[in-house]
Order: sequence, then structure tokens, then C-alpha cells
Amino acid sequence: MLDLHRLSLLHRFAALGSIAAVATATGYSASAVSQQLAVLEREAGVALLERTARSATLTEAGHRLAVHAGTVLDAVEAAESDLAHAANDTSGRIVISTIPTVALSIAPGLLDLSGPRVVLRQHTDDAQALDRLRAREVDIAIIDSWRDVPPQPDLVRTRLLVDPVVIAGPVDHTTWLVAPDDQPSRRVAEEVMAELGVEPDSRWEFMGLSTIAGLVAAGVGAAVLPRLALQHVDVPTTPTDRSRSIDAVVRAGSRTRPAIGAVLAALAGIRSSP
Repeated sequence: MLDLHRLSLLHRFAALGSIAAVATATGYSASAVSQQLAVLEREAGVALLERTARSATLTEAGHRLAVHAGTVLDAVEAAESDLAHAANDTSGRIVISTIPTVALSIAPGLLDLSGPRVVLRQHTDDAQALDRLRAREVDIAIIDSWRDVPPQPDLVRTRLLVDPVVIAGPVDHTTWLVAPDDQPSRRVAEEVMAELGVEPDSRWEFMGLSTIAGLVAAGVGAAVLPRLALQHVDVPTTPTDRSRSIDAVVRAGSRTRPAIGAVLAALAGIRSSP
């Protein structure tokens, strides 16, 4: 029978993309992870990884087994969650990865939460956060969605709030502050500017909505921002018909775990109020 722990390492490798990332997530050395995956290959009787001097990638068999490993791990997690639910056990460590603009709102309330022991981390890339969620490196990922997202069978989303998008600063400012091209907020900003007929003399790019909000408050320019990003600055705003959703995402197998439910209930108290 294939070893569950080694299947978990393979599943993490598929989600995180490298042996080094798996080592960081698990606290093992890279050589120990590599050795365990080699043992799994011997147990499976097929090559699971294609190795070079500097990297490793999954073979076709490796991809197939990683998918099966995810199914097995989901089933084990669901069984553990069901037992915890039967015992009404809200204890345990819950790791939350959140976007920066939401961290300021939720951190104080989570400090007072009884039952689960919460660890809060910050991320700036939602896709990486979901990879870490699937790899079981985190238990809840709080992400923002600027567009409708298709259902993902292995994940369950809970809508925490709808965050209105506003124009921050004077609409006639000659400089507009935007996120880089690969950020979803940039596309929304460009759409709003086009609808307003705004053609600024310059567009300054900055990573981080809170950074942009601070620059607007300093009078550097105007920007299209979600209201939560403005909760600690005082600037004039103009409403738009856009918004983003703030969602808490968990693995399907963990959603009945009482500790997860307790944290989600606490997160539901988030309100948008600059």
C-alpha cells in the first residue's frame, strides 16, 4: 500500500512546483523530501519525477498519482473534520493567508477568538495562496475577486463582503496611480478611466493598493481603488458601479471542521468602512 505521508509530499510538490518549496512548507530538508519521493517511486513501481541537476518535474504517472493523492487526502481530511464535528471540537491551529487590505480589518477580532489558535499570514498573489491552500500549507485563504470565478470542486468559497470600488482623489488630476499590468485591479482601473474619458498625462505604477492609497492621500495623484484600501486615509471619493468581492476559501474536505466554522463565523463580521 502506498504511504499516506509520501503521497502528501507528492501532492504538495504538484501544488507548489518544487522540492525546495515542499521542504519550506513541511520543515524538512530538500534532500529528505527528495528521498521520500524516491521511496514513493519504488513503492509505485513507476517514475514519478523527471529530475535534472537543478530541478524536477512530474511525469505523466506523477501527475496521475498526484491527482489520486489529492482525492485520498481530501477524504482523510473530511473524515477528520467529521469526527471533530461530532465531538464539537473547535480547538486546533488554523492558518489564514489574507490580502493586505483585509488584514487590517480582521486581525483585532481574531485575537479575541476562543477555541482555535489562529495564525495570520499576508499574501499578495491570490493564485499562490490557493496553491498553498491546496498543498495544506494554509487552512483558509482570503482573496479578492474582481470578476466572476468559475466553481472549483476541491474548494469552497464563502462571500465575506462586497467592497465598492471608488475613484480616490480629484478626477481631473493629471497623474493617475495604477497597479502593474498583471494585477486585476489594473484592468478595472483602466475600464473606469476609459468610461470617464480620462486621459492622464502620466500613469504611475505601484504594487500594493495600500501604497497607492497613501500616495493619493499625499496628493500625488488619483486612483481607482476598493474602499477597504482607503480605511486609514482621508481622501475625497467618487462612487463607481464597480466592486470586488472578498471571499474566504477553504478545502472542501475541511469545511465541516468546527474550528474552521468558528473562524469563518468571526470573519463574517468584516465590514467595509473607511
